[in-house]
Amino acid sequence: MKELIELDKKHFIHPTSSIQLQQEKGAKLIIEKGEGIYLTTIDGKVFIDAMSSLWNVNIGHGRTEIAEVAMEQMKKLAYSSAFSTFSHEPAIMLAKKIADLAPPKLNAVFFTSGGSESNDSAIKLVRHYWKIQGQHDRNKIISLKRGYHGVAVGATSATGIPEFWNMAGHMETGFAHAKNPYEVGTIKSIASIREVIENEGPETVAALLVEPVQGAGGVLIPPSDYFQEVRKLCDEYGILFVADEVITGFGRTGKMFGIEHWNVEPDLITFAKGVTSGYFPLGGVIVSDEIHEVLKEKSEGVLFHGFTYSGHPTGAAVALKNIEILEHEGLVENSRLMGEELLKGLKEIKAELRIVGDVRTIGLLGAMEILHDPISPNLKLAPRVIEALHERGVICRAVTYDDSDIICFSPPLTITKEQIQTLIEKLRESVLTVKQELVSQLLKL
Repeated sequence: MKELIELDKKHFIHPTSSIQLQQEKGAKLIIEKGEGIYLTTIDGKVFIDAMSSLWNVNIGHGRTEIAEVAMEQMKKLAYSSAFSTFSHEPAIMLAKKIADLAPPKLNAVFFTSGGSESNDSAIKLVRHYWKIQGQHDRNKIISLKRGYHGVAVGATSATGIPEFWNMAGHMETGFAHAKNPYEVGTIKSIASIREVIENEGPETVAALLVEPVQGAGGVLIPPSDYFQEVRKLCDEYGILFVADEVITGFGRTGKMFGIEHWNVEPDLITFAKGVTSGYFPLGGVIVSDEIHEVLKEKSEGVLFHGFTYSGHPTGAAVALKNIEILEHEGLVENSRLMGEELLKGLKEIKAELRIVGDVRTIGLLGAMEILHDPISPNLKLAPRVIEALHERGVICRAVTYDDSDIICFSPPLTITKEQIQTLIEKLRESVLTVKQELVSQLLKL
């Protein structure tokens, strides 16, 4: 194990990690295997994966049927390009399956390798859509503060979290951010979007890009009337509405797509993560029939956008099997039911411990906010709770952007009531431990 840690420090630059911390302490965990909701490290420690790793292992770890499907596809056709109108059965059938699952008017799919590529592709597709109709100035993208859309150039610029811009400087012009409804409510958020549109010039705005639930921003769930108002506003200005379902898609919220909770049809949906449950890198963009018809009629010559692995046959086969498991095992409904159990447990902790603020879930997306003591308002406690959970064998995630102090949850959709209860008990112990430590610190002041 020591040798692996040293090799990790010497050769592996980790994504979204502290390089200095890695060099000082080495890898936090070296995972060896996964089964169900559990991950086991190389030294035998078992953890509840309460984040589905990166919000994505919807069907749980260790599904041998996925491995078998991948092996069979690899033996038959591991990879073939989809450029120059080449095609193959897995991609065709996956595109049809996704169209069947999506809202009725979205029936054509462009495939990518992941969420950042999906959002960059959506940005380029909507700009192309307006360009081929002679509206060359319609190229600006509006998104929301605290929204997260990925780390490719366009996706980073659309992201409304400044920490992601600071890494290499702001990526690109042509992006603007409005206030999100979780912080200011529907009326003020819609007014903010309208103000941004008017300031930018309605004739220059191509699309509004919004997550149904802002995941990395802290599991920020919008009010019940929000997306109806978003749809009305987009229609009023003739702007395309893109729903970023990279986290919320494929059962995570208790419905196949998160936007279904608001009975609204976007013009495009981006997806990744749950479509393969992380068993293979794959994502995509679903476009409306109206957009597809314009592309078919007016997009002349070659569409110069595509990735080496767009429509990867093995990835498509894995996705088809993953969706089959989601459907046959009733995991979308289980997400809804277990989300209710998770919320019940979070509310019990809130009632018991005054340090806990707002708690919320939508399916198996959940969050707990930590309240700040007036004496130490800038002290971030969520990371300390995350460490306490880690000591108790639970992997979770803290969100501390701006003034937030949030613990996020996104366990596999296979989780049971008993496993939820175990998670809640470990969370209660962890929050109580941090509270007691805080009280001890304050008494010493």
